[in-house]
Amino acid sequence: MAWKDHLYRAGADECEFDEPPAEPLEHRRVIEPWLSAVFQSEHLSLLAGSGLTAAMTAAVGAEAPCMEKVSFASELEPQVNAWAEKTAREIGRGEPNIEDQIRVALQLVAGLEIIEDERAAPLRTAVNDVLTAFVKSVLSAERAIDKALSAEEENGLAARSLLISFLLSFASRSASRERLHIFTTNYDRLIEYACDLIGLHPIDRFVGALAPVFRASRLEVDMHYNPPGIRGEPRYLEGVVRLSKLHGSLDWSYEGGSLRRVALPFAAPDNHPALPKNLLDSLMVYPNSAKDMETAEFPYAELFRDFSAALCRPNSALVTFGYGFGDEHINRVISDMLTIPSTHLVVISFGGCSGRIENFLGRASRSSQVSLLIGPHFGGLTTLVNHYLPKPAIDTISVKKTELLRRREPSPPTLPAEQESE
Repeated sequence: MAWKDHLYRAGADECEFDEPPAEPLEHRRVIEPWLSAVFQSEHLSLLAGSGLTAAMTAAVGAEAPCMEKVSFASELEPQVNAWAEKTAREIGRGEPNIEDQIRVALQLVAGLEIIEDERAAPLRTAVNDVLTAFVKSVLSAERAIDKALSAEEENGLAARSLLISFLLSFASRSASRERLHIFTTNYDRLIEYACDLIGLHPIDRFVGALAPVFRASRLEVDMHYNPPGIRGEPRYLEGVVRLSKLHGSLDWSYEGGSLRRVALPFAAPDNHPALPKNLLDSLMVYPNSAKDMETAEFPYAELFRDFSAALCRPNSALVTFGYGFGDEHINRVISDMLTIPSTHLVVISFGGCSGRIENFLGRASRSSQVSLLIGPHFGGLTTLVNHYLPKPAIDTISVKKTELLRRREPSPPTLPAEQESE
C-alpha cells in the first residue's frame, strides 16, 4: 500500500494525510517529545543528503546542484547510459543520476585504455567536461546561499536562522555525551559553512593548518579545557561535532600521493586557482577517478569504516534528512545497524523518493525501530524547524524552570494513619 503525501510515525503514534495538517501544534505534542528522547541516545549521528542543500537553495530562491543525468559529448554515450540504467536498477536506485554515469564512464575508460583503444582519450575528455560543469553548478549554489545569508534582508535572515536552528537541534548535546557525528553525501560545504556561522568545532580526519592532510590512522581526537581553579581535571568543550563526507568534497584534492584539503573558499568563483585544472585526476569526489586499487579504496574505505563504527553499536540513533536511500553501500550499513535491537532510525524526507524509502524499510522489516517524518509538511525544512525539531538539548534554563514549577506544585494531602489503615 502506497504512502499518502504526508505521514509521521513516532513510537506507537502514526498518522497519514492527503493534505497538510491544518494545526501543527496537535502533532507537535507527539513528535517533539519523541525526537527529544531519540536525540538523547548514547550515540547520535546525522546523515544529510542532497535534500539539505536543495532545501536551503529553495529557501533563498536559487537552484540546487543538478544530480540528474547529463549529456556526454562522446560517441560512446549510448553505451554509458545503457549500462548506467542497468546498474541503477540493480541497486534499487531506479533512474540513474550523474554519479552512475561517471562511474560507468570511468570503467569504460579504464577498459579502453587496457586494450589501447583510441576512443579512450575523447571519452576521458568528455568525463572531465561533465565534472567541470558539475563543479560549477555546486559552486553556483554555494554563491547563491552565501549571498542571501550574508545580506541583511528578511529572506536571507530567515534562511540563516533556519540553517542554524536545524543544525543546533542535533549538535547541542551535553558535553558528557558522545559527540554528534555528521555524515553527508554532498560535495558542497554547506555543513562546514553552518558550523562557521554557529561557532561549532568540526573534527574530521584532516590534520594540518595550511594544507590539511587526510590521515588514515583513526585517532580519537577531542577538545578539552581546564576550568578555572581546577587542576588536572580537563572537561569536554561544548560545541564540538565530528564530520565525515562520505562521497568526498569540492576542496579535496589528490596530489603527490596525499589527499589534501585545499584552500577553496565557500562560494568561490568558477576560475578560482585552488581548483585543479584536470578535475578527473585530482578532484576527490565519488566515484573516485584514480586508477590504482589502493587509491580507489582510499579515502572512501576509511570513511565508510567510520560510518559503520558510528552506527553499528548498541544505543545508537541515526537521523537522515534529505537522503533518498539510493546508495546501496550506505543502505547496507543502515540495515546492519537495525539488526541491533537498541538502535533507532529517524527518516526525515520531503517525499518518498519514488518508493525507495518504503522499499528499504520493507526489506529491513524493523518498523518498531524506525520513526518517520515524510512529506512536504513534516519533512519540509521550515515546518520541521519551526514546529517539530526539539530545542537544543543543553537548554538548562528550561530544565531549571521545569524543576522549579514541579517543586511549587501543592503536594497531595496526607491521610491520618488510622484512615490509611481502613
